[in-house]
Amino acid sequence: MTGLVSGRNARFQQWEALLRNRAKRQRRGEFLVQGVRPIAMAVEHGWQVRELLHDADAQLSGWARRTLDAVRAERFAVSRELMHELGGKADTAPELLAVVATREDDLCRIPVGPTMNVVVFDRPTSPGNIGTVIRSADALGASGVIVTGHAADVYDPKAVRASTGSLFALPVVRVPAHQAVLSWVADVRAAGVDIGIVGADEHGARDAAEHDFTRPTLTLIGNETTGLSVGWRAACDQLVRIPMAGAASSLNAAAAATVLLYESARQRVAVARR
Repeated sequence: MTGLVSGRNARFQQWEALLRNRAKRQRRGEFLVQGVRPIAMAVEHGWQVRELLHDADAQLSGWARRTLDAVRAERFAVSRELMHELGGKADTAPELLAVVATREDDLCRIPVGPTMNVVVFDRPTSPGNIGTVIRSADALGASGVIVTGHAADVYDPKAVRASTGSLFALPVVRVPAHQAVLSWVADVRAAGVDIGIVGADEHGARDAAEHDFTRPTLTLIGNETTGLSVGWRAACDQLVRIPMAGAASSLNAAAAATVLLYESARQRVAVARR
């Protein structure tokens, strides 16, 4: 089905709300996806695309036409002015946008096994940091990302854009409190996977390079301002630090996560080459 939207009607207001209103994203179980790569990744990895919006005034590219033809979704031709408002860029209007269903927040989505390497981001406040951590986790071979506590929204458009599509390739699960994750860890251990819990902390007992990341690992990254919660600190088997050579006392949370993910990947590649 194809509809035409040229004014700020109820349908447009729903799309606009998906960009700006977390509660409405949660209630509807869907979010608006901007950008060629994120839309392509959502389609490639089998996410449910509910609606496709295309620029009613543009000569569409081959990619946009193929996506419209291939994806079974309700389609809307939207005026360029309104596409520009929804597109997230100051200078251009996108030719295609997608309304995509969110995935269930179930820890069972994360694969369990001897090579598992999961990142936990505790109470992040920045959607951009969430997206960057997801992108790094995907690029450096992590098994999944868990976002815990009162946190920014994984499906915020800033998080989706920052992930550059990796949100659709990697299991990302939101969990209200750390206790549920620890219960899952207990089940993983009971199944015979000796997963360790390591937290990043500037006062950690050892450098990250001295820790064995080749075993199954849950790597904890704390809130950008306050670090790890008391509950997560108590759950850690080990706290590790990233050595600082300059005047900075710490790294941005997403940068710290990337450093630890790289160290984990480096160690695992070294073992595989032996």
